Parts: sequence; structure tokens; C-alpha cells
Amino acid sequence: MRWDPSQYAAFSDHRSRPFFDLVGRIGHAAPRRVVDLGCGPGELTAVLARRWPNAEVVGLDSSPEMIDRARALKDAPPNLLFSLADVRDWAVEPGIDVVVSNAVLQWVPGHQELLARWARDLGEHAWIAFQVPGNFSAPSHSLMRRLAESVRWREQLGSVLRHDDAVGSPEEYHRLLNDAGLEADVWETTYQHRLSGADPVLQWVRGTGLRPVLAALAEDEAAEFERAYADLLTEAYPPEPDGGTLFAFRRVFAVGAKQGRDGSPAA
Repeated sequence: MRWDPSQYAAFSDHRSRPFFDLVGRIGHAAPRRVVDLGCGPGELTAVLARRWPNAEVVGLDSSPEMIDRARALKDAPPNLLFSLADVRDWAVEPGIDVVVSNAVLQWVPGHQELLARWARDLGEHAWIAFQVPGNFSAPSHSLMRRLAESVRWREQLGSVLRHDDAVGSPEEYHRLLNDAGLEADVWETTYQHRLSGADPVLQWVRGTGLRPVLAALAEDEAAEFERAYADLLTEAYPPEPDGGTLFAFRRVFAVGAKQGRDGSPAA
């Protein structure tokens, strides 16, 4: 599945806020190595490099388009590197003190097993922080699934979209981190994004959740699907009197800190 960095960045202000809410809970003062799993176009990874200028900060992503965009960042900090890699193949190495994953793991079936392994393999006083969308029951996604499962599209799209098993509950993530010996901080937030422009919710999901559908269809079919989907979204998300559109987006956050073997808290 190809990613479009420009489409993804269309709502960068809204998409970046959960990142800052997440990493604001990381308490490590002076990590040696920081890894951003699923770094996308790299702007937020650069934020980590500026926060910890003495750390080696590495952004990893499986999309060549995203990595190309990240490597082209202007005024990138000197301690920042980007590399093409799949999070499913990644493993914690000695010296890694902070692991961040921002809105990526929902794309990885069975990511709970990965998280459990990463959490177990973290060194003393290391931190892990991740957030995933929790809006798979929202109209933006339920309408997409309903349309994909309709008679017109079920043959091509019936097995394309994941929903019930895409992410875990806050309780599941808390238990996972706790069982791995981490002090867990897990919460959820529903953001009320105010969007503008024509078909704003469609434009939002074009950069993320709709991509598997677009990848599975020919260009003319994708346009047909989008027209029908846009009509459903307009009904579900009617414009406000001033023309803006409210878009509720629930997200699930989890931060874990590894204690020392002597029971000392994370750095």
C-alpha cells in the first residue's frame, strides 16, 4: 500500500496534537537512543531530536515515500537519522532508552505480541509510549465498512478493512505493560476536531483509513466508491451553521516505564 505524504500532512495540526500529548508523558531526562517506529514524514521525529539533542534519534517507516520525505527535511537536527524498516521486524537493542509509536500499530495485526516483546526487552529505566486511534466504531469507519460490504463492493473489498481487532482496549494495554514489569500510564481522549472545506471528513480519511480501499480499486472504481462514501459522510457529519464540520476522534494512549532491577523508578 502506497502512502501519500502530502495527503497525510493535510491535517498536520490535528494529527500532531496526540503526538505531543503522548510524548509529554515520557519522563526520561537524558536517553542515549530514541526510536520512532512509523515516523511518517519525519517532522515529529525531529521534535524528539530537538528535545533530546544528546541522544541518537532514529525514525523508522516501511513506506519509501515517507522516508524520502523525512530525509528531505530542512534544518533537521544533526542527531536525527531515518531508515526504511518494518516495525514487525524491529527488535529492542541495547542502549535504546525511549521507544515511540504514534498512530502506527493499528496497521499491524497482532501488534499486542510485538508490544509485549518490546516491553519485556527494554533495559532498565527505559520508556515506551504509543497511541492508536480508537474510532473504529465511529461513522467515519462504520460507514466505510458498510459500503465496502455492500453488494456492489463486497467481492473486491469484503476482506480489505479491519475493525474489531485493529486495536486493543485501554485495559488490555495497561495489563500488557504491567505484566512486562513496567509502570503503566494508559488513558483515552476524544478530540473534537473542527474541519473546513469540501468533504472534510473524506479528505481526512483519504490520508489514513481509506487508503486500503483506494489501493484495492482501479482509479475509476475508487472515484465511484468515494462519491458514494462522501454522500454518507455528509449525512453523518453535517456542517455547522458557520460552515465548519465537527469530527470526533477517540484515541488510546499508553506509556510504560521500566523499573531498575533494584526497584528504582525509571529515569
